[in-house]
Amino acid sequence: MGSARDDGSALMGPEEWEIVRLSLKVSAVAVGACLPVAFALAWILARGRFAGLVLLDALVHLPLVLPPVVTGWLLLIAFGPQGPAGRWLESWIGLTFLFRWTGAALAAAVMALPLMVRAIRLSIEGVDRRLEAAAMTLGASRWRVFRTITLPLALPGVVAGAVLGFARSLGEFGATITFVSNIPGETRTLPLAIYSALQVPGAEAEVTRLALVSVLLSLAALVVSEVLARRAGRAGHVL
Repeated sequence: MGSARDDGSALMGPEEWEIVRLSLKVSAVAVGACLPVAFALAWILARGRFAGLVLLDALVHLPLVLPPVVTGWLLLIAFGPQGPAGRWLESWIGLTFLFRWTGAALAAAVMALPLMVRAIRLSIEGVDRRLEAAAMTLGASRWRVFRTITLPLALPGVVAGAVLGFARSLGEFGATITFVSNIPGETRTLPLAIYSALQVPGAEAEVTRLALVSVLLSLAALVVSEVLARRAGRAGHVL
């Protein structure tokens, strides 16, 4: 992969902007698809009381300790053309993952899931159950209690989890390259583009530009997470 600009200037070329655009799309889709699952799992882990809860907790957090290459290999087995999930999804709804940006989004979602679940779970556990009980004794339904009390109070964790998941998705490398390879314009996100540029002699300027963009995007995500979480927290206290 050659540098998008041979003059070595700090300005980014069209190919590099396409890499950034693809990275943002993959991360946004990953978080959007993963957030409902993360919230459901966080709710079960925070409020559930059943045999196997510890095992479920371990499975949710497994991507944090597994080598990313192993996670990508497992995704390839499950969601590849011959995998049980991949074959079913392709035959029923025409959704394919192998060598596609959708596969990159799936890999990013799996790697971001533990961080999202942990942030949301801690927020749910921090909700005062006495407020929920008081509302129910006054005749509020479970859905209304959830909508008007639980969710607003847990919102800071939901926001923080979503933005942290987005930042984690931007940096995903190992599972992605194992599962969907490194295809320009399709699966080559920022980390993969930086890796590719490192293999090319004289591409230091491109590596610097892409690395700087990656740092800035991740830093912006963390700042936005903190700001939104604080605002949501103040709104929850008001409620």
